[in-house]
Amino acid sequence: MANTIKVKAEVSGNIAEVKSLMLHPMETGTRKDAETGELVAANHITQLTFTNNDKLVMVANFSTAVSRDPYFSFKFEGAKVGDMLKVAWVDSTGGSDEFETALE
Repeated sequence: MANTIKVKAEVSGNIAEVKSLMLHPMETGTRKDAETGELVAANHITQLTFTNNDKLVMVANFSTAVSRDPYFSFKFEGAKVGDMLKVAWVDSTGGSDEFETALE
């Protein structure tokens, strides 16, 4: 599977600013398929985690009320250029993805 996570993370002083985009359909389970009239199965990210050098720095728990391809940004303290940031998500169907990058 192609990576579904895009991340830009920059450090200023000891503060990292993280901007992330998850490529995900985020289906609520209430939309009908235009061709068949059948409900499209629910499929949405339920948890998004960010770790810096294996230390958890942010957890976001989502429900169906998040739009397709969600964008998520935040800042955290204690970062250094070169630290490894890992982003991971899990969805309601058991799907998952993760991406790791060095802080700039």
